[in-house]
Amino acid sequence: MLLNRFIRRPLFLIVIRGISLAALLIVFPSGMVLGQEVIAPQFVLKDLNGRTVRLSAYRGKVVVINFWATWCPPCRAEMPDLVRYQREYARQGLQIIGITYPPESKSRVQRFARSLKVNYPIILGTRQIRARFSSMDVLPLTVVIDRDGKVNDIIRGILLPEEFDEKIKPLLIKNAEGEMRNVKADL
Repeated sequence: MLLNRFIRRPLFLIVIRGISLAALLIVFPSGMVLGQEVIAPQFVLKDLNGRTVRLSAYRGKVVVINFWATWCPPCRAEMPDLVRYQREYARQGLQIIGITYPPESKSRVQRFARSLKVNYPIILGTRQIRARFSSMDVLPLTVVIDRDGKVNDIIRGILLPEEFDEKIKPLLIKNAEGEMRNVKADL
């Protein structure tokens, strides 16, 4: 009986630790657990105009990948802000890339993007591309990638102006070497 108790307790602790680790992996993207840095998954896709978009081509820039859908009200609500951010912060190294998810018809996405005067690349996404960045089925989903190509943050739901100021603007102030840039010189 005593031996049985000594065996069951460690087994119980192992099971509890395993469940806790599994919960962390579901809640946080892989590699972001325990403060590890993750290199953003690379992709090469065509935008709505047929141009090739390579994530690697934006190395040295702060990249904001926004997964969205035309039928998603929160996605539509945040897009005018994304257009404004791209216009206002492109000179500081911001590049927004919109990726539709789940896959939608090209003509519908083109009409929608034209109506909002979207000024950044829009890509027709796939389930596989979305799965590379997150397993959660939430829209909109915004992935923030720093100048070194590392995933800095994943924002589930609308990207609020406060979140942009807190999570993206500081990355724009740092240059590719991680030093603070002279922001006034860019204005």
